[in-house]
Parts: sequence; C-alpha cells; structure tokens
Amino acid sequence: MTLLVFIFWMLNISLDTSGHLAFKAAATQPDTDGELARWKAMASRPWIWIGVVCFVAEFVVWQGFLSLVPLSQGVLLGSINIVAMLIAGRVLFAEKFTPPRVIGCALIAVGVAIVGVG
Repeated sequence: MTLLVFIFWMLNISLDTSGHLAFKAAATQPDTDGELARWKAMASRPWIWIGVVCFVAEFVVWQGFLSLVPLSQGVLLGSINIVAMLIAGRVLFAEKFTPPRVIGCALIAVGVAIVGVG
C-alpha cells in the first residue's frame, strides 16, 4: 500500500465516521412536537450540515481512493468504517458493545487486515 493510498484510506474513514456521527448527533437532540417540526428542527442544527459536508468530501476522497486500488480491495478496506463507528458510538453516545457486534467487528477487522496485507 502506497502512502497516497493510505492517506486516502484514512481520510475516507475519518470523513465517513464523522458524517455518521454528526447525523446521529443531529437526530438525538431533543424532539419537538410533530414530525414536520422535528425534521425542521434537525435541518436547523449545525450537526446535520456538518454531516452533509463530511459526506460530500468523503465522496471526493472515495473516488480518489478507488482510482488507486482495485474495486474489490477498496470496498473491503472501506469496511473498517464499521469498526470505527462502533467504537465512536460507544465513546460518544454510550452505545453498548454486545457480543454479536464485537464478534462481527472483529471479523471485519481480520478481513480488512487480510485484504490490506494481500
């Protein structure tokens, strides 16, 4: 793996994880009365727009990453985002580590390591 591929990969992980976390933060703020009011309130929160910016930037980085690696390798390496989100969800939102989640993420991490070495 070249340094450029590694940089694109780390940027992809960072932007994708940040985007999901921003959307989660926007969605977990106090509710308002009525569904339409709830959506309007979410749209007015900065977290939702931070998430949008992260995902737009991630799209550009993802295109760059895929231009440097084979699709099958890129998609598998991109799966490590799931592990990053599990850990970040635990730290930032006190989500639980259940045995199936931990086992699933461990299998993903092993798979990404095998693909990365290959």
